[in-house]
Amino acid sequence: LPLNLGNKEITWMMLEAGAETDVVNSVGRTAAQMAAFVGQHDCVTVINNFFPRERLDYYTKPQGLDKEPKLPVKLAGPLHKIITTTNMHPVKIVLLVKENPLLAEVEALQKCYRVLDLICEKCMKQRDMNEVLAMKMHYISCIFQKCITFLKEREDKLDGFIKSLLKGRDKDGFPVYQEKLIRESIRKFPYCEATLLQQLVRSIAPVEL
Repeated sequence: LPLNLGNKEITWMMLEAGAETDVVNSVGRTAAQMAAFVGQHDCVTVINNFFPRERLDYYTKPQGLDKEPKLPVKLAGPLHKIITTTNMHPVKIVLLVKENPLLAEVEALQKCYRVLDLICEKCMKQRDMNEVLAMKMHYISCIFQKCITFLKEREDKLDGFIKSLLKGRDKDGFPVYQEKLIRESIRKFPYCEATLLQQLVRSIAPVEL
């Protein structure tokens, strides 16, 4: 995967055409590492957020002894859009859920977050472990689970969730609920040995709300 002069669109097209992201060059660096080295951070973001649609479509077919697929076909497109988004702000993710009537239902979100948890597990257990993608899947799964809570318990549903995420505390406007949600998702990441998790905990632990 050449650097293509930092062009995000070309990077995305090459990935969709099947370019391998874990292949290394003559100095042992992947495309993402080379792009980061020369400051092409948009390309790094595209590479790190890429998730082939066929890897998600796998869950739309019954596997093994299952009679039903884990993910209904109609949810694959909307879920893939969220998986591949590069804007990880929790409000953005909730808005993507809210704008799609197929997704914004308890049963649909339950199916989706369970599939995300399976993908997270696969990312951690495959030979070429992908901690970044695993953490992203886990994080989106946590937001989906919180969406379910609001859909079940609050009359204002996802609007209430968005308001809670945006509401700042009185003294300085700091969005405490949002911060707690993000910290909680990191704390719940099930693979304690992950280097990325340990880096995040080291960065966040000393910082008070």
